[in-house]
Amino acid sequence: MAEKRLREGYTTGSSASAAAGAALRLLLMQQTVTSLEIALPPFLPENGATDEPNNRKIIPVHSVILTEYGAVGSVIKDGGDDPDATHGLHIEAHVSLLPDRTEIILEGGKGVGKVTLPGLPVPAGNPAINPEPQEQIKAAVREACAAAGYAGGVKVRIVVPKGEEQAKHTMNSRLGILGGISILGTRGTVKPYSHSSWKATVLQGMDVALAAGAECIGFSTGRRSERLLMEALPDWKELAFVQAADFAQFSLESAAEKGFKCAAWSCFFGKLVKLAQGHAYTHAKTAPIDFVTLAAWCQEAGINKTLLPEIINANTARQVLDIISNDPKKDAALHHVATIARDKAQHWAKNNVKITVYLFDFDGSLLTIV
Repeated sequence: MAEKRLREGYTTGSSASAAAGAALRLLLMQQTVTSLEIALPPFLPENGATDEPNNRKIIPVHSVILTEYGAVGSVIKDGGDDPDATHGLHIEAHVSLLPDRTEIILEGGKGVGKVTLPGLPVPAGNPAINPEPQEQIKAAVREACAAAGYAGGVKVRIVVPKGEEQAKHTMNSRLGILGGISILGTRGTVKPYSHSSWKATVLQGMDVALAAGAECIGFSTGRRSERLLMEALPDWKELAFVQAADFAQFSLESAAEKGFKCAAWSCFFGKLVKLAQGHAYTHAKTAPIDFVTLAAWCQEAGINKTLLPEIINANTARQVLDIISNDPKKDAALHHVATIARDKAQHWAKNNVKITVYLFDFDGSLLTIV
């Protein structure tokens, strides 16, 4: 029996963007919209931005009302067939005009978490609205202002009425994000995450690569790491690249079974550490980072012992990179962890598939190849 096609949803970032755009249309043009087409991230060329017309999505708008200070738009976040803790939450955008200014001011209100620890994309002390959603919300605001012919500034405060309660069902408190949920979304939509369907897609991608004559396969943990690997391997055919997501062991064992001669694994530091730990499946919910082990690996590579307690008590892999950033043995440590990860991958891929691991920094630069 054919597997049911899974329904795609949209992120909290897209929800907030549509809510802001809808509220501004009511405030500026007296338009009450029940749905709104918005731009999807990424917006910067270095992050894979595209001018393709399908890089947009129509989002249902739950309600828009005028208030004493401006207007409020509300969107119900829909995770599609991959519901998470934020599915069904009302994401509100409270907008007001700043006619004597030109900038867009973005704030986090009730139910939006506040970042309290380092190591996240948003600095401590700021609302937990990630960079991509920030730009997405501002893009929706600019589109509404342009449609109305308004050239002044706008203040947008994102509010999630039940965000603080629902955040208890997320990893936010563990990451030092307190008081609510995060506004997230690097691509604006939520791909349904069925294990069987994703594995089938990985296998299909490898079959296509083989049919195109590829002898090597390039695995990545996501869209951005895939693009970076493509740039690092410009002579490889585009069909030779497959997003393996968190299915490390499955993808590498399958590459061996299908007869590939070599495989590249592209990832950022967090996924690299999990691969080195031997996690067959590297999703955050089931494969936490062992910071004690990571500290031991750093010590083996010669990292200053005074940094080890900070590494052990780190919040994220990104924070560990910051901790060791000025240590003269940083490159040695990264190479050491990557070597351990490569050896683990090699074990799964058998000796007949040569594995190369590519570690990229969060800014897109290549940190090491093993």
